[in-house]
Amino acid sequence: MYNLLSFSSVMSTIGSVLLAILILLAMITVHEFGHYIAGKIFRFKINEFAIGFGPALFKHKKKNGELISVRCLPLGGYCAFEGEDADAPDPNAFNNKKSWQRIIVLIAGAFMNYLLALLLIIISFFACGQLLLMTFVEPSSDPAYNEYSLRDRDVIIACEGKDIYLTTDLMEVLEGKKQGDLVTFTVSREGEAGRAVQQVQVMLRADADFADLTDSQALWESLGIQKQYAEDGESFTYRVYSASFKGFGFFQTIGRSFTYSFRIGGTIFKVLGQLLTGDLGLSAFGGPVSTIRLTSEIASRSLQQFLEISAYIGVNLAVFNLLPIPALDGSKMVFTAIEWVRGKPINRKAEAIIHAVGFVLLLAFAVLVDVLQLF
Repeated sequence: MYNLLSFSSVMSTIGSVLLAILILLAMITVHEFGHYIAGKIFRFKINEFAIGFGPALFKHKKKNGELISVRCLPLGGYCAFEGEDADAPDPNAFNNKKSWQRIIVLIAGAFMNYLLALLLIIISFFACGQLLLMTFVEPSSDPAYNEYSLRDRDVIIACEGKDIYLTTDLMEVLEGKKQGDLVTFTVSREGEAGRAVQQVQVMLRADADFADLTDSQALWESLGIQKQYAEDGESFTYRVYSASFKGFGFFQTIGRSFTYSFRIGGTIFKVLGQLLTGDLGLSAFGGPVSTIRLTSEIASRSLQQFLEISAYIGVNLAVFNLLPIPALDGSKMVFTAIEWVRGKPINRKAEAIIHAVGFVLLLAFAVLVDVLQLF
């Protein structure tokens, strides 16, 4: 029996990891397909569209000379344009096309990622409902805190009139408020006739001062959220869970889908801002290994979780690729925009070196943040 259970557990883990890799591969493929479609519209010469990296498992050469391939390493892909990194005589080579056309081709990958992520969010919201925070509250010895308090199984919809999608939204609303302050929440609360949406007043049990975006402990303590202790009696987690809520109409659901996607993208800028100011350390980040581990854990829980994490990765990939970091599409757009304004390009070799160095540094950063997860 033990061997059978062990085998089942191993196979389940392998399946979860493969599911995570499939999500990442799909998002990267969609990204590169965006470049491909935009390139075809403007008649760019495309040498190869590849799914994956490394040696080819499958190749097909089209009549126009384009190579379509599937390669053995499933954590990547590319759309190789003629003359993308150097000058080429072909008038349809990448660097011979108009600057505005190149910018559209560069932005198309992120745009496709965002469109797919938005579609997944809409499907998830309509089919399963929106995932919102559900709380369990610790009784207080002070009657005032118990009178003005969240209740067990309350689902948080809004706080101080602002819709809550992510934990960071709640932190943003409560930031700076002090112990004893009354805060208005909109919650879905269980009653004798079932769940009903209502407004409640909550008295904060601690100051809402957060060190950084990951400081959820201060958030839950301010709301009096119950602790759940492990067997050792020392380590604990706060009893906050994700709960599906379907109480929104058709157009409201569509609107919330767009807003949710924007909130996910906005989180990236908040994280980068706190990284630059030193409020957030590198240990808060994760590289490819950490991403696959977390994605496999979440995606295997349910269809809703699968759709949610896929959309989250899609939005993050879209926003991250548009950042002006060497080797990313955003940096290439900056160089192209400079060429558009100047009327002539920056030295192609110098640009290629900058992107190559940036690519190496990005790989080093990804490895570093994964290593930091071990300590």
